[in-house]
Amino acid sequence: MKTQTVIVTGASSGIGKEIAKYFLQRGDNVVINSNTADKLEAAFKELGGGSNLAMVAGNVSDKKTGEKLVATAVEKFGAADVLVNNAGIFETRPFLEVDEAYLDRFLNTNLKGTYFTTQAVIPQMLKQHGGVVINIGTPLVHHALGGVPITAPMSSKGAIHSLTLQLAAEFGKDNIRVNTIAPGTIRTPMHGDDADKTAGLHLLNRIGEVEDVAEMVYTVAKSNFITGTIINVDGGAGAGHHVN
Repeated sequence: MKTQTVIVTGASSGIGKEIAKYFLQRGDNVVINSNTADKLEAAFKELGGGSNLAMVAGNVSDKKTGEKLVATAVEKFGAADVLVNNAGIFETRPFLEVDEAYLDRFLNTNLKGTYFTTQAVIPQMLKQHGGVVINIGTPLVHHALGGVPITAPMSSKGAIHSLTLQLAAEFGKDNIRVNTIAPGTIRTPMHGDDADKTAGLHLLNRIGEVEDVAEMVYTVAKSNFITGTIINVDGGAGAGHHVN
C-alpha cells in the first residue's frame, strides 16, 4: 500500500491524536497540528517524535496555519496526500442565549478552520494529480435531540457536511476525494468521565472508542473510489436511539 503524507489538525488529544497514531503505526508520514503548543509538543513526544512525524502549532481558522502545514508536509516528506480536518469545538448553550461572539467561535474553528485548511492543501493536491480530504462531522446534523441545545456547533457542522459534497463535486475530476466521517459519542477528554451516560443514544447501547474513528479515517484515506459521502461511525446513533 502506498505510503502517504497525512496532515491531522487538532491532533494533541482524543480522536486527532489516535488518527495520527494509526497512520504512523502503518508506515505513513504525519504532520500534526494543535492550537496549543505545549499540548502539541507532548503529543509529538508521545507519538514517538520519529523521522516520519512533524508538527505545526497554530489556529486553523487562520489560513496561514494551513499554508504552514502544507509547506511542512512538502518540505519534510515531499507531498501532502491526505488532510484530516479534525480540529473542532463542541459546547451546549440555549438558542436564545447565543450571541454573535459565541456563534463566531464555532464558525471560526469548525467551519473556517476546515474551509481554509482545505483551501491551503488543494493546490498541492492538484499538482500531485490527486489527494484525499476527510472532514469530521456528526450524525447530530440530521438527528436532533430535544433537551440538548447545540444550535451553534450544529450550524457549523452542518456547513461542513455541505462543504464536503460541494468540494467532492468541484474537484472529483481532479482525482481529489472529499468525505466526512461523522462520529457518535466517542470516549475522549472532551466528553470527560460522563461519556458512558450517553450510551443509550447509540443503538449498540455503548459509546465509541477513538480507534473506531481512526480505523474508518484510514480506510477512507486508502480507498480509491469513495467520495462525496458522509460516513457515520456512531453505533447507530444517526439511525435512531433507545427510548430508555
